Amino acid sequence: MSQVIVHTGDIRTVEAIMPVMQAAFDPMFGEAWNSAQCAGILTLPDTILLYATLGGEVVGFALARAVFEEAELLLIATHPDFRRRGVGRKLLDSVIAWAKSKSSKLVFLEVREDNKALELYFSVGFIQVGRREAYYRGLEDACFAALTLRHEIAS
Repeated sequence: MSQVIVHTGDIRTVEAIMPVMQAAFDPMFGEAWNSAQCAGILTLPDTILLYATLGGEVVGFALARAVFEEAELLLIATHPDFRRRGVGRKLLDSVIAWAKSKSSKLVFLEVREDNKALELYFSVGFIQVGRREAYYRGLEDACFAALTLRHEIAS
C-alpha cells in the first residue's frame, strides 16, 4: 500500500495541482482558484504550496501564508477519489508544522459553513471564531456563508 507523501512545491508545480483543484471544488460554491491566482500568491513572501502524492500521483495540495505571528490556510483540497485516506490530515499537519517553523502562534482559515472538511479541522483543534455571510459567490450569484476558524499552535 502506498503512503501519502507531502512535498513543497513552487510556481512550476501549480499546473500539477490544477486537476485536483478542478475535481475537488464544486463550481456551485465559487471556492476554486485558477492557476494565475495560485501562481500570483506564490510570489508573496512566506507563502507555501504543499502537495501530496500517493503512488506518485498528485492527490491533494494546500496553499498557506504566514504574516508575523499568524498563518492563514488559503486553500486545501484532496481529489475526491482519494478522500478519507489521510491526505487532508497529512497536508493540514504539514501546514501547521510549517506555520510553527515561521514562528506563527495561530493558524486561521475560512471554510464554507456546510463543508465536510469541518470535521477534519475540528479534529485537529480548530475552533470557530467568526462567521462571514455571503463570503463565497457561486453559480448564478448564489451566496454561501463562511466560518472563520482558528488553531493555536502548541509551543
